[in-house]
Amino acid sequence: MGFRRKLVAVCVKNGKLSNKEVITLMAEGKISVNSQITRSNIEITEEDEISIADKIIKSSEQFFYFKFYKPAGVECTLNDSINDNLLSFLPKVGLFPVGRLDKFSEGLLLLTNDGRIYDRVLRHENKLEKTYEVVLDKSISSDFKEKMESGIIIMGKMTLPCRVEVLDERSFEIVLTQGLNRQIRRMTYKLGYEVLKLKRTQIGPLKLEHLLPGELIEIEKPVF
Repeated sequence: MGFRRKLVAVCVKNGKLSNKEVITLMAEGKISVNSQITRSNIEITEEDEISIADKIIKSSEQFFYFKFYKPAGVECTLNDSINDNLLSFLPKVGLFPVGRLDKFSEGLLLLTNDGRIYDRVLRHENKLEKTYEVVLDKSISSDFKEKMESGIIIMGKMTLPCRVEVLDERSFEIVLTQGLNRQIRRMTYKLGYEVLKLKRTQIGPLKLEHLLPGELIEIEKPVF
């Protein structure tokens, strides 16, 4: 979870003051949040800068958000001892990928240094939908859509219901709220198929759109 505490508590901890001293300073107009005098015990987040008598006791943190088209063949890791890692694509130190795509999959990744976004995306309880386009090694059967949507047992558990749209003879689009390891590949394998290409096109409201493999663009903070 992200940092979120009451102003008085942060001032007590960072300013090494008592509750009474902080409340007095607040009443005197000597406590500022983001250069604005504050007289109420508001909630504070990472982005907020706090000053007492013009002395900064908590600096603001700057967050960055990037939309990235991970090419096939790139590992979703920041470990530079692993070949073909993400580090060569990252424009800023401290960014990390939100979620994963296996090495041979491609498509949309969100890169950020904001841990709160990480929590929101990865907790499946949020029912955040992820959309993928998949190409198979042979023609799709007439009952493929029904079997995929109703759930398939992989790794000892039944997958949650999903939505499938058959695009043509060998390709389909699937919308998941789960993120089990190699889920789509395992599901289709159980039905007798091999995935030739797997591309993630959307995470919640965030879309891949016209990005090309290896391309990344800075975006506004996404709302999930």
